[in-house]
Amino acid sequence: MAYIKSLQEMEKIVSQNKSLYWDGWTVVSSFPSDKGRTSKYGAYVKGKWHLQKRFVLTGDGWDIPDRFAGDHGQKRMEG
Repeated sequence: MAYIKSLQEMEKIVSQNKSLYWDGWTVVSSFPSDKGRTSKYGAYVKGKWHLQKRFVLTGDGWDIPDRFAGDHGQKRMEG
């Protein structure tokens, strides 16, 4: 996981990834999946089931998976 502290950096990440979008200050990852029908992360979007994960803005920024952050953001230290 990585922390993105800058709105400008987060906007760049969202604009470069078609599975990400904004919902207010929250970044949402959404992709079509029939598993969405029974998952607590499921959402019905434009006639299809999707799985969604929400990344809420905190005092430290957005905590997002490394696969979205790329070279942006700071790595979270585990342990």
